[in-house]
Amino acid sequence: MRQDIRMEPESRESQTVEIPPPRQAPADAILLRGVDHAYGELQTLEAIDLQAPAHGVLGLVGPSGCGKSTLLELVCGLREASAGTIAVGDATASGERLACCAFMPQRDLLLPWYSAIDNAALALRNQGMGRREARGAAAGLFERFGLEGFEATRPDQLSGGMRQRVAFLRTLIAGKPVLALDEPFASLDAITRAEMQEWLAAALRTDPRTVVLVTHDVEEALYLSDRVAVLSARPARVVAEIVAPAPRADDRDAAVTDSAFVAAREEAMRALREGSR
Repeated sequence: MRQDIRMEPESRESQTVEIPPPRQAPADAILLRGVDHAYGELQTLEAIDLQAPAHGVLGLVGPSGCGKSTLLELVCGLREASAGTIAVGDATASGERLACCAFMPQRDLLLPWYSAIDNAALALRNQGMGRREARGAAAGLFERFGLEGFEATRPDQLSGGMRQRVAFLRTLIAGKPVLALDEPFASLDAITRAEMQEWLAAALRTDPRTVVLVTHDVEEALYLSDRVAVLSARPARVVAEIVAPAPRADDRDAAVTDSAFVAAREEAMRALREGSR
């Protein structure tokens, strides 16, 4: 239920405060060539070749435990590859890649003692922005994200979908050119998940970023992504790359029932089954 909560006076700031714009990236914003990864003797990724253009959305699907999240962490510079090269724009070193990427994990990880607006503004605070200025920058986006009126609400008073919106706003507001989303809607029920998929697609149309999306849901991957890479069982290899049907309807129900979308989903499912053997 929506709560009519006013922000405390000290937190108000002019909504003309601008969020740092994302850095511009070259045409091939993400590029992986011959990437391997292992945890000791356990080989997780093998000869991964992938790329995504600036403002493109690359989806990653594959069996549980195949290394999707590890691959996402490699792109972000949170882990080092055992072999191969990874570039995010012109950044190849792990620290440089990390500076280009905003990572959103499976759980929203909102701080329970912070209000929604303070959680959303956390990335700006970490960049050295003052509390009032960071709150002012985040406040300008709450209406667009369907969160107006909930600025002062604590996370335990928000629905699952609203918590995910706050978490995504926190990720977006960091101003990074690349968003790395690791199963962002996995914890939601089916109806809320479908609503959030439609909401995220609209948000990315309004504020385009280069996105790498990890998900177990083939339909979600095809609806949100421009291209979907299907990974095999561990050690993960790319067994298929499927271009999502375009143009996709803004309405999710219309998009996922379109004959071209259904055919792409079946192609992805076949590749997933074959890669799991």
